[in-house]
Amino acid sequence: MQVSCPNDVKIYNLSAGKSLPEWLSERKRRSLIKKNVDIRRRIELIQDFDMPGVSTSIKVSKDGQYIFATGIYKPRVKCFDVKNLSLKFERCFDSEVVTFDILSDDYSKLVFLHCDRTIEFHVAHGKYYRLRIPRFGRDIKYHYPSCNLFIVGDSNEIYRINLERGQFLQSFVTDSTSINKCEINPVHHLLTTGTQEGKVEAWDPRTRNKVGTLDCALYCVGQDNKLEAVPAITSLKFQGGLTLGVGTSTGQVLLYDIRSSKPFLVKDHMYGLPIKNIEFHQKMDMVYSMDSSIVKIWERNSGKLYTSIEAQNDFNDMCVIPNTGMFVIANENTKMQTYYIPSLGPAPYWCSFLDNLTEELEELNYETIYDDYKFVTEKELDELGLSHLKGTKLLRAYMHGYFMDIRLYRKTRDVMKPFEFEEYKKKRIQQKIQETCGSRVQVQKLPSVNKELAFKLMDDETNMKKKKKSSSNLLKDERFKALFSNPDFQVDKNSEEYSLLNPVISQLDKSRAKKLQAKIAEEEAQQKMEIDHENDENQDNSSDESFIHDDSSSEDEKPWVREVKKQYRLIKKNERQNEVEDENVKDNEQKLGNHSRLYEIKEHVEFRDAKPVAKRQNKATLGDRLKTQEALGVKVSGSRGNREMTFVVGKKKPTGRAKFQVRRHGKDHKHLLRPAGNLYRKKR
Repeated sequence: MQVSCPNDVKIYNLSAGKSLPEWLSERKRRSLIKKNVDIRRRIELIQDFDMPGVSTSIKVSKDGQYIFATGIYKPRVKCFDVKNLSLKFERCFDSEVVTFDILSDDYSKLVFLHCDRTIEFHVAHGKYYRLRIPRFGRDIKYHYPSCNLFIVGDSNEIYRINLERGQFLQSFVTDSTSINKCEINPVHHLLTTGTQEGKVEAWDPRTRNKVGTLDCALYCVGQDNKLEAVPAITSLKFQGGLTLGVGTSTGQVLLYDIRSSKPFLVKDHMYGLPIKNIEFHQKMDMVYSMDSSIVKIWERNSGKLYTSIEAQNDFNDMCVIPNTGMFVIANENTKMQTYYIPSLGPAPYWCSFLDNLTEELEELNYETIYDDYKFVTEKELDELGLSHLKGTKLLRAYMHGYFMDIRLYRKTRDVMKPFEFEEYKKKRIQQKIQETCGSRVQVQKLPSVNKELAFKLMDDETNMKKKKKSSSNLLKDERFKALFSNPDFQVDKNSEEYSLLNPVISQLDKSRAKKLQAKIAEEEAQQKMEIDHENDENQDNSSDESFIHDDSSSEDEKPWVREVKKQYRLIKKNERQNEVEDENVKDNEQKLGNHSRLYEIKEHVEFRDAKPVAKRQNKATLGDRLKTQEALGVKVSGSRGNREMTFVVGKKKPTGRAKFQVRRHGKDHKHLLRPAGNLYRKKR
């Protein structure tokens, strides 16, 4: 057990402490308890209150006698009997559980929503029935008066299953794209759903009509100046018949009176994390709000912080045991956390001994938690104009920034940015305009690296759309983002691999190559020019007109293969020529030895005087050419001018390419020759 005291409120963590293995003997157990203080203060409230890996959701039955928890791995559910403080049963599933609901007052009837679009019904002896739903589900709730099960998820419909008749009923169709949460009021049974667009819709199951809508996103704008997207609804909870708690994905908790469209209180967690759960204390006006990093307990009417619990591991779900000061939390750890706050209520009846133990196990070293403070960096402090407060008591230096009072932060922000809501309104209007214009032609700018490849992919994508074929787009794939931004991935056109693999630019015909050059020139010109924001739409229209795809060209496999073979032959030919030249150079060096002849260029000598001999002979007279032939050994016989030439036929030595082939053939077959020294003639 650990004791902390944030805001002077004692919080007992009953799950803290080391667990002892079962195989230890009593003697070793006693010795460990004497030596280790943490083991001596350990309290195992419920036996085996853990999961093999992670616990995802946790709930208490209506009669308060059973605690249900789901987790992984393998996917399973555990039921704990609090009267015996032990595990009652454990069942495994084929897939992970998203959430579940308890249909009866005890453990006899349960329903589980799985991540593979299946719903599983369990009774006391085990699994009873299993069915599938059209879309992936995110939350389920059971409506007791009509015996209907409501399922919401990745769809604009609220699915209804009548458990008495055993069939699907006509779904409720909402105005949203997807629904994250649903909740049923325990008094008048009003069904509320939280959508992805930041709205809460209320449905009356009796009339099967929508009775109201709350736009919660408008009241979350002023809470965070870095808001870029519309906050989604992530949690819902009713207290009584009129109070509704709404949690958003940006870390705000809004409390509504359902008779009004404006929240009477907005509480910001100041962490920017989605609110996963909201619970109300039944006897005291306290609200429990939880995100993945902290649980905050605050007053319902004023929003003043009462106490908080920071997470050592990320929180997943929370359940408050009714009429007590104890609550349990499912987290990203094997142990499920159990907390007890005596100031919020007594211990449950099944562990009333905690009231006597809490005073004896107090600690003097309490944890300090900074609440109602906003963390700001140096840059944000300069933007707010509060740099002159450095070194004063209003700023507390911490790491790379400062902590400041949240009230001072909000006042300063309202002064520095009075038109923040107007900017948010303009962003929403611009977003709606872009959604309506999504079907128009989109202009894609060429990247700075591998422009030819990007142009080819853009052209292929347009052709696929016209031919109604689907293909993967590398330009939008995050895995290949560096291919068009990192200069290290630039294609080298002079490499052998480029010519062998027949790169993209060789597949473009002349017309497409011209368009590519024009497009690249246009992109470079647009990057150099600085144009105002008002002329951006005109630029996009002009670029749309200049960027025309040509569907007339198509890639044929046979010309592509011939081109690759041609490039391969050229590379091999160049390699052979280089090898022959190297061999000739080596032969000349061997003949000449180490002495090399250097020819000096004399003055008053021009290279045009050194003309080939053949050309000079062609311009010589007939008599001069005959004298030259007689000097070479050519004899003229007869009156008709017949000529005779004598020569000796010798063995022709291989030169050039033939010499290279003979030498390479000798090297290849050298290892095949066997010496004949071991052979001898046998004497008779």
